[in-house]
Amino acid sequence: MFDPDATDRPAVARNLDFADYAAEVPAHAHRKGQMILALHGAVTCVANNQLWIVPPNCGIWIPGGTSHSARATPNARLSYLFVEPGAAHLPDHCCALSVTPVIRAMMDRLAVDGDSYPPDSHAARLARVLLDELAEMPHERFNLPVSSNPKIRTIADALTTNPSDRATQAEWAKRVAMSERSLSRLLIRETGLTFGRWRQQLHLLTALRELAGGATVQGVAAELGYESVNAFITMFQKALGTTPARFFTARRENRP
Repeated sequence: MFDPDATDRPAVARNLDFADYAAEVPAHAHRKGQMILALHGAVTCVANNQLWIVPPNCGIWIPGGTSHSARATPNARLSYLFVEPGAAHLPDHCCALSVTPVIRAMMDRLAVDGDSYPPDSHAARLARVLLDELAEMPHERFNLPVSSNPKIRTIADALTTNPSDRATQAEWAKRVAMSERSLSRLLIRETGLTFGRWRQQLHLLTALRELAGGATVQGVAAELGYESVNAFITMFQKALGTTPARFFTARRENRP
């Protein structure tokens, strides 16, 4: 077991291969902030009433003291960076960040040095440069607001379990004992999205997780209940500006 709060070093890195570890980490919090970087596969995090999908070459930043859970795809290889409070100019809220090859390489190198490197060592200097670089990274939108409202959580849990469910907003309103108008108002108030946009974002995040986990485009389209592969690709392209194949090729080559 590794306790990131047992050291006061400004940054500590660890690499994990989820072929060797449990794929699910229950809700927990620590003093240090945490950056979760997907080197291969993907990880799903829940934090601050948001569902986050971390595809390859992207990371999610979780500030210290924030309760969060994580679930990795079976093929996932992850890199963790734990950051001492006040050691970096990073946001005070959860966010997804693009990650460059330089940052990946520095995290990998820092992981070799463990959690007890001397304050005046090469590792300490590397940690300072790494944290400066990380603070400059652009944000990405790989999250879904799920709210703490029990009715919205019920819908989110059901659609996460069975994303092919194509029930309409009116049908979901009946399932959670609300009028359609009340559910519509609740979703916009709690998530800022209409039901259609909210479900589409959930489908997009599910697709990113499954594709990063090795599923085929055809299989993901079927899992999400699309009538054709082309319909799924059209949704993906409208949301991210590119096809699934080009998206993951660019991620592997670390292009925007």
